[in-house]
Amino acid sequence: MDLKSVLNKLKNNETDMETAESLIRSMGYVPVTDIAKIDIFRKHRTGIMEAILAEGKDPKDVVEIAKAQVAATGRVLITRLGDKHRELLISSFKAEELEWTLHSTAAVVHNGTPAPRTGGVVAIITAGTADIDVAEEARMVASEMGCDTVAIYDVGVAGFHRLIGEMQILQDKKPDSIVVAAGREGTLPTVVSGLMDVPVIGLPVSTGYGAGAKGEAALLSMLQSCSVLSVVNIDAGFVAGAFAARIANRVAEARSRKPQE
Repeated sequence: MDLKSVLNKLKNNETDMETAESLIRSMGYVPVTDIAKIDIFRKHRTGIMEAILAEGKDPKDVVEIAKAQVAATGRVLITRLGDKHRELLISSFKAEELEWTLHSTAAVVHNGTPAPRTGGVVAIITAGTADIDVAEEARMVASEMGCDTVAIYDVGVAGFHRLIGEMQILQDKKPDSIVVAAGREGTLPTVVSGLMDVPVIGLPVSTGYGAGAKGEAALLSMLQSCSVLSVVNIDAGFVAGAFAARIANRVAEARSRKPQE
């Protein structure tokens, strides 16, 4: 029984409030043996889909959780994949049921159900190639939340002319929000925020070495930005992508309601 059926029964006095509440609560998650309780209503409740963090999980458990989520909702995102996770996913699902990020550090498993399209546009920018894996996680999250994505990689401030050369792409694609991933001193989000008139989310990455290693210098630099931007935690690609997509989806919704001139 789905949520609409329960509400109709309540409306038609075919069930009482207590029973309806119990049924609705039971729909909120699906238990997977004794290892997990997947939140199948998360997307309806918050606009952000349930995802599986593979890091720290047994590969067999990741596959079982993925199968349960796909059976319930049609698609599931898996992040922070290791080699053994990837190997078991490939042997457990058909090739056409898997979509990968650029370096296969995250994946979507699906049954053919397409990700919805909202009309939102999110740009993903990285300072260096070492930042791509975290940025790709953000890109896939935004895509799974219905946004078109624009990727511009390896345009850090050490060679600022590379970013200038890509500015026309940003102007043409008109992103509703931008995620900027950077390690080292984390300067790039501040620069992009100073050039663009859309919300920028700074994504510090744990690349670099020395006194400000493991993303700490990048995080502090972004927090101290003199241009306006939001900042997520170190390597928090999922959070950055979800936040950017939330913004873009709200903008797209407002755009669709605007009278055509």
